[in-house]
Amino acid sequence: MAAQTFHTNVDFDRDGKQTGFVDVPYSEHGDAWGVLQLPICVIRNGNGPTVYLQAGNHGDEYEGPIILGELIRELEPERIRGRLIIMPAINLPAVNVGNRVSPIDGLNFNRTFPGKSGGTITEQISGFVHDVLFEMADVFIDLHSGGSSLKLVPSAILEPCADPDLAARSAALVAAFDAPMQVVISNYGDPRTSTAAAVAAGLVTLGTEMGGGGTVSPEAVKICRRGMHNVLRHLGLLAGTPEPALHPADRYEIAGNDAYVRADDRGVFEPFHELGTPVSTGQEAGRIHFVDNPARRPHMLTYGMDGVVYGLRQPGRVRRGNCCVVVASKVEGA
Repeated sequence: MAAQTFHTNVDFDRDGKQTGFVDVPYSEHGDAWGVLQLPICVIRNGNGPTVYLQAGNHGDEYEGPIILGELIRELEPERIRGRLIIMPAINLPAVNVGNRVSPIDGLNFNRTFPGKSGGTITEQISGFVHDVLFEMADVFIDLHSGGSSLKLVPSAILEPCADPDLAARSAALVAAFDAPMQVVISNYGDPRTSTAAAVAAGLVTLGTEMGGGGTVSPEAVKICRRGMHNVLRHLGLLAGTPEPALHPADRYEIAGNDAYVRADDRGVFEPFHELGTPVSTGQEAGRIHFVDNPARRPHMLTYGMDGVVYGLRQPGRVRRGNCCVVVASKVEGA
């Protein structure tokens, strides 16, 4: 088990507020018996649900770590009922360099679940989350943004779930967050993501995508701050009821391969539409310019389905296979 190699100076079962570290053994060239110290906070007050809050899954996504840092500083035990476990920089090596993947082993933390106690540093961290924290938790909230390569409509994310009761409880959490969009995202059906693993473990699960583009969006920070207080009230950890909804309750989904407009050549991508624009199948989405060969005509890309522009690539340079635009389609009757 991953727990055998991890050590922490917090007591998960003690009432009060504790901030400390989870130590991951990390034997590198300059430190034979060193550790990687992941920041953690546990706030507990009596009986109630256990909610695990996570950010820094990818190191170039910033709104989540900002908001979880605020909660660590501001929440005191007397304000809550239950237990909060907060890890605001779970993929610390990537957070420290502002990168999507770990600079130590090159792995994407969000494609390593359920982890491996004898694996690389990233696999060991995901193993700790899966084997230790998921076992304690009733609810899992993973705060993401679009990262350096995508800018997304700020949204609350629902992981597909075959259990109707669990799906309904997760959907209620997504609604309570009250983001501008509610989006079902399956990540091509990949089971190695944190939210997919949490759902498989039976946890009520909420994800987010807050802006992106490798920057901090003031509007997305406000949405995330309000949304986190709303869900903690919805779950009964904070007193009171969620604030009245500001956004439509319509649900969207990334509905398969045709939702992605991908580059099929190397060049510079020019998008034709802003985020939130309604688009239709076959409509021109943008074009690839060949700036090193200006005599060559730009190559047009088209949308593969109806919906709204949910995500846009941020770096102008593209290569074959890069995701340029993401379309979210409305789920009728949801």
